[in-house]
Amino acid sequence: MAWNIERYFLDVINNRTPGLAAGSLRKLLFVLSKIYGFIVLLRYFFYRHGIFRRKTLGCVIISIGNITVGGTGKTPLVEMFARALSDGGRKVAVLSRGYKRKKRSRLSGLLRGEWHEPPGIVSTGEKLLMTSADAGDEPYMLARNLKGVSVIVGKDRVRSGGYAIEMLGADTLILDDGFQYLPLNRRLDIVLVDATNPFGNGHLLPRGILREPRRNLKRADIFFITKAKETDTAPVRERIRAYNTRAEIVECYYEPRYFADVSGTQRYDLSYVQGKQVAVISAIADPEGFETSIRRLGATVRATYRYADHYRYTREDIDVVIRELGKNVDCIVTTEKDSVRFPNAFPGALPMIYLRVDVKIINGSRDFSDCVARLCNF
Repeated sequence: MAWNIERYFLDVINNRTPGLAAGSLRKLLFVLSKIYGFIVLLRYFFYRHGIFRRKTLGCVIISIGNITVGGTGKTPLVEMFARALSDGGRKVAVLSRGYKRKKRSRLSGLLRGEWHEPPGIVSTGEKLLMTSADAGDEPYMLARNLKGVSVIVGKDRVRSGGYAIEMLGADTLILDDGFQYLPLNRRLDIVLVDATNPFGNGHLLPRGILREPRRNLKRADIFFITKAKETDTAPVRERIRAYNTRAEIVECYYEPRYFADVSGTQRYDLSYVQGKQVAVISAIADPEGFETSIRRLGATVRATYRYADHYRYTREDIDVVIRELGKNVDCIVTTEKDSVRFPNAFPGALPMIYLRVDVKIINGSRDFSDCVARLCNF
């Protein structure tokens, strides 16, 4: 249901839905986008002129984010930066908002004397302390994959950063999805741009997918053009340069590495799905791209099941797939981010596997290496 509503709105804003009702909705969304844009402009004005103060925490702070909602592939890049900086000798903490995580009751916190929501420690770098439901799928995935890197969730990332420095000894903070988070000064602003759909229809939310006007790209220090394999990136580069002439530009794509059981206990080569009949389940912003990648690996996709972004699966959802497909498929395939929202596997079920991908840099690898080296020697 939620996916259908989401898909309908995407079709409306991209002018794929004809009719009077859709046209009227677009007009309403356009008016709302103008109001939203004014609020964004006012907020930046307050920070730029010191009416709202930015905090400096006395350590290296890097923001990795985007200017659009969904679909740029930010989490693998956060993981790559965190791992590279940790390998270079930095004590790294990732600060995330923890989107759609299960939160504790504020009333119970107030009764305990907690006037501000305390930071949630997903991982100390050595031990996982939260479930994916409590942490949010992306922070949990980062915590599971990054040894020696702490992961903290909380709306107030100034408090989260202070905790990471004082209690966990962090000297480098990565703001996950931090381009619009202005209360913290940062050393670098890294912005991801999707090569296949850089700025949507050019409108701000909710008429389009832009979180802020494109002219604000001038704040970025490094751009990562994602999904750049087999894509002509020259037009995207030109559009970026129209707003920012100084930033470095790196081009990359997400390279499949292996499959793994959703429990994480077993790995399989990419050839595992070759010739197999599979069902693909996903709750991400770009399901079409993921489904295409599975087909390219040699699988026959018998059915696809798409849910709203960040949807948390139930056993009934998996039962539906099994009942509908029976013995007509060999396994169920999902994304790594989806896998942490799956229920525990149960006896007799179809094999459930996820695809692991890593960032592969096409152009600008020296820029990335130099950036990491500069930060490690700061």
